This record gives sequence, structure tokens and C-alpha cells, in this order.
Amino acid sequence: MVKIKAKMNAIVRARIVKGMTQRELAQMCGLSYAYISLLERSVKPVGPATAKKLSESLERPLEELFTIE
Repeated sequence: MVKIKAKMNAIVRARIVKGMTQRELAQMCGLSYAYISLLERSVKPVGPATAKKLSESLERPLEELFTIE
């Protein structure tokens, strides 16, 4: 089974560069801020649609934010 995981600190860096809080990013993507926290620490895998939504919201390429295992 393929897992998509956030690269360590990649989402945090991209979010901070955009001047967003976890809550703001979560709201923009229709996710909970607790889920964003888990993703930022690479605790939880993410689905392809969610990875795409995060990448678009942060205006960063998918491969910069995520790894496929």
C-alpha cells in the first residue's frame, strides 16, 4: 500500500512563509487544525486529494512537501 507522508518540517516552513497559522491552513483546506498538526509532524499519512489541496493552498509543489512510501 502506498503512503503519502509530509516531509519533516516542509509544511511548517511553507505555512510560516505564507504567514498562516495551523488553524488558517486547516480552514482553507477543510481539515481540522489537529490533523494539520499531525501532518506537520509526519505522524499521519495523507490522501492524494488532501496532499493536492495542501500543496495548492501553500503554493508549493507536491514533491517539496510530501514523500511517497
